[in-house]
Amino acid sequence: MSAATTRSRTPDRLCAEAVDLARAAAEEAAAPGVVGEHVGVLSEGDRVVTHFFQCRELGYRGWRWAVTVARASRAKTVTLDEVVLLPGPDAVLAPEWVPWSERLRPGDMGPGDLLPTEADDLRLEPGYTGEEVPPPNSPFSEEMAELVEAEDAEVTAAPPAKLPAVPARGSIPAVAEELGMRRARVLSRYGLHTAADRWDEAFGAKTPMAQAAPASCVSCGFLTPIGGSLGQAFGVCANEFSPADGRVVSLAYGCGGHSEAAVMPKPPRPAQPVIDENRVDPFPLRPAPDSGSVPAVPDEESAELGHS
Repeated sequence: MSAATTRSRTPDRLCAEAVDLARAAAEEAAAPGVVGEHVGVLSEGDRVVTHFFQCRELGYRGWRWAVTVARASRAKTVTLDEVVLLPGPDAVLAPEWVPWSERLRPGDMGPGDLLPTEADDLRLEPGYTGEEVPPPNSPFSEEMAELVEAEDAEVTAAPPAKLPAVPARGSIPAVAEELGMRRARVLSRYGLHTAADRWDEAFGAKTPMAQAAPASCVSCGFLTPIGGSLGQAFGVCANEFSPADGRVVSLAYGCGGHSEAAVMPKPPRPAQPVIDENRVDPFPLRPAPDSGSVPAVPDEESAELGHS
C-alpha cells in the first residue's frame, strides 16, 4: 500500500492550524449563526485534515460541520477541499430505510395507484389457464373435444363450421373458464391462510363486538355466502346498520344487528286496578283540626241544638 493511501496519525501542522479558514468556509455554506465551537481535528492523510464544528441548526442535534483542508507538497498555503454536514456519534438519525413493499400497509393505496405483484409472491401460485397440453388419455384431450363437437353437430341445425370454436365445448379452456380457473395465478395455501387470519382478526369471534353479540353470523339472515374454500368459514355482511356492512366476516362473528335479535319489545302495560269491595275508605270533606285555627266539624247533636 502506497504512502498516499495511508492516513497519517499526526495531523499536518499547517492544516491543523487553519481553523479560521475552515470556520469561514463552514459559515459560508451554512445559515448564519448555526456554526458552533471547534470540536476536533481528524487527519485524513498526508497534508489532509478535517476540522469539525458544532452544528446549532434546529433538528440536527449531534451533527457536525466537517471542513476538509489540504496542502500541496512543499507548499505553505492551505487550501479548502470540501464542506459537508455529517452526523456525530450521538447524532439523531433517520430510521433505516425500508423497501416500499415492506412499508406498505392496508389502506395506503389510493385512486390511480398501482401495486405490482412480484413473480415469486408466496400468496400466489400458477393457475390453470387451459394453455397446457393435456396427456393423450385425458378426458379433455383433442380427441375428446372433437367427439363432443361431432355430437353437437348432430343435434344442432347449424353446420359444424359455424359452431363456436373458441373456447370449444369439452376443451380445457372451456372447462377452466366455466369453473373460474382460467387465470394466470391463483391463491396459494399460504395466501388463503394469511387472508383467513387477517379477516378473522378484524371480524372474528374474538373481537369485542362478537363477544357481546346475541348470536353469531352463521344464523343471521343478512349473511351472504361466498364461494371457494373460504366460504366454509366466511361470508359477506349485507346489513347496512352493521359495523361490518360489505365486509368479509367470520361465521363465528356477530353484532347487535343480527336478523333474529332485532325484535321490537312490546310496550309496557299498566297493572289492572285492585278494588277491595269489603272495605270502606273514609273521605273527609274538611281537613282534620290541628292547632285550632280551623273550626271542627259539628256532630249531629250539636247541630240539633243549634237549630232548636
